Amino acid sequence: MTKHTIKPTYPLFVVSFFAADVQAGVGPFLGIYLQAHGWTPDRIGTVLTIGGIIGMLVTTPAGALVDATSRRRAVVAVASALSIVAAIIIWTWQGFWPVTLSQIATAVAGATMGPALAGLTLGIVGRENFDRQFGRNQVANHAGNIAAAMLSGWLGAWLGMPYIFALSAAFGAGCILAALWIPPRSVHRHFARGIAKEDSDDTDDSNDVRADAMRVLLRNHSLLVLAAALAAFNLGNSAMLPLYSLAVASTHTADPSHVTAANIVISQIVMLIAAACASRAIRRWGFWRIILVTLATLPLRAMTAAWIAPSWGIVPVQMLDGVGAGLQSVAVPALVVHLLHGSGRVNLGQGAVQGVEAAGACMSPILGGWIAHHYGYPAAFLALGSLSVVSLAIWIGYGQRVRGSFDTRRDELGKLADVDSSTLFR
Repeated sequence: MTKHTIKPTYPLFVVSFFAADVQAGVGPFLGIYLQAHGWTPDRIGTVLTIGGIIGMLVTTPAGALVDATSRRRAVVAVASALSIVAAIIIWTWQGFWPVTLSQIATAVAGATMGPALAGLTLGIVGRENFDRQFGRNQVANHAGNIAAAMLSGWLGAWLGMPYIFALSAAFGAGCILAALWIPPRSVHRHFARGIAKEDSDDTDDSNDVRADAMRVLLRNHSLLVLAAALAAFNLGNSAMLPLYSLAVASTHTADPSHVTAANIVISQIVMLIAAACASRAIRRWGFWRIILVTLATLPLRAMTAAWIAPSWGIVPVQMLDGVGAGLQSVAVPALVVHLLHGSGRVNLGQGAVQGVEAAGACMSPILGGWIAHHYGYPAAFLALGSLSVVSLAIWIGYGQRVRGSFDTRRDELGKLADVDSSTLFR
């Protein structure tokens, strides 16, 4: 392989940093912006739900695309371009259908970015070091979210909310440039989709890979359990931050832009720390325990949001979000690699799990918005938090079977070829 003057992990960090805004869009700032234009919580929730449904439908095909193409850098660039288009649309028009169109573009961009970054990482560092590198990627990603939130809070307060969308477009442009900075030959095309063989091996196994595309997912019971638990978790968790920002804004005690930025920054700082520790935590305590901890944060977060006044509850509510989301951001993709490496369908698996998560997440805003509109914000928080019972029941109920599958799979992976990425971590 050609020797490069830079380590490919460096531009990968930069991509992850700028991808923060591409994946999340303008997040809870959108709710504040639309509320200022006379939108009600249930109408805001409807638009967010439409975007969530599109994201749910696109994520699995996006994962299949990342498996099928060798142009994974281009996939990242196109997704980033969509986020720029979404920002331009919402800055220009605030009607129902333009906003909906912008959310569809944002959803497609975010749904594509997840599997694309996972595929790039797997192709550069291989399976053994995936959790280590992806943890570093997530640190950069959360740092990008912190920077975007702080800049958005400042722009929203001093220049006006529309400038937040200009910032989102700037992050999209940065992500495009960073993706093109990754040396093309540094991404192993076979390992990037979970086939354990060198690029020099031109054996045609594409027919077998296509034939097993969905069966390899449906036969993997541990993957199904993971997806079901995360779907229930996200049904309760995804609307928490937007609703909490709206609850604070409704009290008129602080500038909405500053409050929303504070919400994001607090959680992202904790996420950054959690992501930095995730790889070591996984190797010490295992996937099952780490996922269990993340699921348990939801009921604690819901009770805190419901019982503590919004102005005082920001720190504990967002710290709990940071712990859960930070650990999940590394543990879930690494677990999918652990379960599917060798099948050639790792990124399809990433997309499928994220798609099932999105199925829960897309219903969360409309459910939370409807309850908040008719019964108040505390009732919405408690209702959403109660869904944690389902996710915990699934994960604990199948715990012994899932952990046994992890141990068996670990022995199988030890026999497969992998990328020699030792020089990238010196």
